[in-house]
Amino acid sequence: MADQVPPQRLAALADAPRIAELMRASVVELFPRFYGERETASAVAYIAHLDLTLIEDGTYFVHEADGEIIACGGWSRRGKLYTGSGPGDDDLRLIDPATEPARVRAMFVRADWTRRGLGRAILESCRRAAQAEGFGSLALLATLPGVPLYRSFGFRETERRAILMPDGVEIEGVMMTRGVEP
Repeated sequence: MADQVPPQRLAALADAPRIAELMRASVVELFPRFYGERETASAVAYIAHLDLTLIEDGTYFVHEADGEIIACGGWSRRGKLYTGSGPGDDDLRLIDPATEPARVRAMFVRADWTRRGLGRAILESCRRAAQAEGFGSLALLATLPGVPLYRSFGFRETERRAILMPDGVEIEGVMMTRGVEP
């Protein structure tokens, strides 16, 4: 069936090169609809960067079709909110599920597979897993291409902010949160 969501599984370290390739392709194809040339180029260099900790922690999911990874994303129980501005002192700290939200991280879909339920399926897996570990809410810093998906999944905008990339380029981002309840 054409509308069926391809299978989802946890990512493995061996998937890293294919995930990185998908991330870059997704930014190249989707960001120009929302950002200028400089912002897109900076995002390719700094946002389309795989954080292997997500895979190592068993919190990163992929969808495959015809042997290709077409969507990826996950969640984290660590302090890092997003990739892009370089490493931070708080990145590896385990966050407290009783007082802090789990982080939704690194969501990317191949352009020809957008709006087919893959992002929603990954968000649902993140929501269930974070809830099972005792988290009460989820937080993320969205780039503009992802905002419609996150809104449709029940995330609310809490703040707009400029994300400063290491090359000095600023990219508009949106802080969003939602509870883990269905």
